[in-house]
Amino acid sequence: MGQSGRSRHQKRARAQAQLRNLEAYAAQPHSFVFARGRAGRGVRQLSLDLRRVMEPLTATRLQIRKKNTLKDCVAVAGPLGVTHFLILSKTETNIYFKLMRLPGGPTLTFRINKYTLMRDVVSSLRRHRMHEQQFAHPPLLVLNSFGPHGMHVKLMATMFQNLFPSINVHKVNLNTIKRCLLINYNPDSQELDFRHYSIKVVPVGASRGMKKLLQEKFPNMSRLQDISELLATGAGLSESEAEPDGEHNITELPQAVAGRGNMRAQQSAVRLTEIGPRMTLQLIKIQEGVGEGNVLFHSFVHKTEEELRAILAAKEEKLRLKAQRQDQQAQNVLRKREQREAHRKKSLAGMKRARAEASGDSDAEDPGAPPEGTGQREEEEDEAEYFRQAVGEEPDEDMFPKAAKRRRPAGPPGKKQRGRGQRPDRGADRRPPKAKGRPQRAQAKLERGGAAWEHRRGRARPPKKAV
Repeated sequence: MGQSGRSRHQKRARAQAQLRNLEAYAAQPHSFVFARGRAGRGVRQLSLDLRRVMEPLTATRLQIRKKNTLKDCVAVAGPLGVTHFLILSKTETNIYFKLMRLPGGPTLTFRINKYTLMRDVVSSLRRHRMHEQQFAHPPLLVLNSFGPHGMHVKLMATMFQNLFPSINVHKVNLNTIKRCLLINYNPDSQELDFRHYSIKVVPVGASRGMKKLLQEKFPNMSRLQDISELLATGAGLSESEAEPDGEHNITELPQAVAGRGNMRAQQSAVRLTEIGPRMTLQLIKIQEGVGEGNVLFHSFVHKTEEELRAILAAKEEKLRLKAQRQDQQAQNVLRKREQREAHRKKSLAGMKRARAEASGDSDAEDPGAPPEGTGQREEEEDEAEYFRQAVGEEPDEDMFPKAAKRRRPAGPPGKKQRGRGQRPDRGADRRPPKAKGRPQRAQAKLERGGAAWEHRRGRARPPKKAV
């Protein structure tokens, strides 16, 4: 195999490894941690500390606005593969912590009786161990005292177990376990103790001076005369640097662990340092769905079998009425759609029929009301007729424009044609012509009008005919 063949094989192997890693990462549980409502500064900081606990399988930079609802978060969580919601809220009296399983529930509601932030826990320690490499892998979950105390306790244990990926004890790499999450259940007070620790593995069987030499930071030996003083007596070392180890934390390592002296099949001590946050929780209720649904368990409200059956029957009746209303609404929508479609078809048919009638009888006139300006045209026609009888000539076009337009010939000269808008036979509807003999006052007014018109035209007035 040549160099190019080996490079292609290596690229293919790397691509397959990346694909397997992505599939394994998608199969692991993921979570959203956020606060809702007017939670306050302390509760919001507690939500940020819970994100540190859930890292790296959580949205570290998640931002929730006031207008975002729980349905919006659920809609976003589906494509991202989020399986759990950890929600903090605050009322006037208490602080609540809700643990939800997506997409179908259940929802566990806890009341936070006490809590301590991560910064307060770290500041109370004389020497803490917390660095970013610890948050590169999920913590190791330890559940204590979750025995046969009821179905609600078993359900709590299952919910906490599903928050983190499962571990195969035969294949797990001990170098990936840097943190521990301890949840202890107290059957008497029915409270949960939530603790978060940092894990450190150190070799045993050596003196305090030897342990100091095995650490990364070399001790200060400026005041010692010989190194044997450090190895023999542990001079200059504080008591906190040599914590007593016993059977409770000493174990034999099945594999080598990062750190000086932590070899396989050697005795080493596992030390826990609390890094916070710290909470004391009390279970209030368990609901069937995501934030809603039937109440499966309640710490303070207890119902009898008859009350539960009555509640179930009322809920079924409510669902039946809701389904009936939905069916009625669907039928109403279908009926209105059919009515609109029938009305549209009827309107289109009427428009088509009106268009056909207009195109087939376009020259016919409306026998109804006369068109606008008909009375004025008739009056001008009468005046034009009187002018012809009085003067003996045809009037000019600008003198009686409407009458002239109606009498303008449209065919060849010499052929008398009827005007376009003139009706063929008006009969008795046509106004009778005015009498030739007019009063003297009207006759003088006509003569003055005719003289002015002839003067404007620059022609001599024709002689008046004898009446």
